[in-house]
Amino acid sequence: MPTPRPKPSATGTFSRTEYEKLAEFRYHLARFLRSRKDAARAEGLQAQQYELLLSVAGLPPDAHPTIKEIARQLCLEHHTVVELADRLEKRGLLKRQSSGQDRRVVHLHLTRDGQAMLNKIVRFSFAQLREEAPELIRSLRRLLNETQRS
Repeated sequence: MPTPRPKPSATGTFSRTEYEKLAEFRYHLARFLRSRKDAARAEGLQAQQYELLLSVAGLPPDAHPTIKEIARQLCLEHHTVVELADRLEKRGLLKRQSSGQDRRVVHLHLTRDGQAMLNKIVRFSFAQLREEAPELIRSLRRLLNETQRS
């Protein structure tokens, strides 16, 4: 997937206002993500461990929760996801299961404890999202409106 390149204004540079709006949006997004990391830590998880559990639980029905797919979802290297899965499995929050169609393929599944822990963090996330989303959305709109004028 190619990385989108910023389109500079007609003069080839960005305005002070564009930088300010982008910095403001980055701040609100970082705040949003930071509160998720803090919620994961409060439950004894690293942020990436929480993200792995969320990715496994939140995959669309046509996607299979393999290490490769989760690595793609999280934009992480394969070996990093293997290590995260190993740690979660040792804690009894995740299990590996061979595919019924191909024994070489291993699927990841949340255990009952893993699902319970994920539910706590997601419950908090939705509550925080209701609080934080309006400002995050306003900030994104200001940013998009500013860049459309350029």
